[in-house]
Amino acid sequence: MSFVSEDLIDQTIDLLETTPETFEHLMEKMEEEQPVLLAYFFSEQFELFTESERAYLQYLTLVIWHACRKVFGQSPLITEEQISAAEDTNWEQLELVKAHAFRDRIGIFFEDTDQEDLLAFIEDALLDDEEDAIVTKEGR
Repeated sequence: MSFVSEDLIDQTIDLLETTPETFEHLMEKMEEEQPVLLAYFFSEQFELFTESERAYLQYLTLVIWHACRKVFGQSPLITEEQISAAEDTNWEQLELVKAHAFRDRIGIFFEDTDQEDLLAFIEDALLDDEEDAIVTKEGR
């Protein structure tokens, strides 16, 4: 089983923080390899996010994409249909959860995954407890 480890995620974060050019280069690479996926995060359903949330989402997406690419190699082109199907599945799973707290609600995604470190990275990124958190409650 291939695994996106916390160490690899941390290495990716360190890489992205080396220079602005590194970030831009990887964004261009992602746009070349996964244009539909990248466009999805700039679609109108994300217009309700604050500017900071959209920038943070872009950063998180790049971290996840690059770390996954290191483990799995370049993946086949992701289609709009695949994104839509995955989104529908995620919403269906969330609707089954009776809990109200966000952390309790997303626990369902940890039940049948072999990528716990990657999910934990996403969870931690969305549940920043600081007063100046980037992600609003609505943005989660």
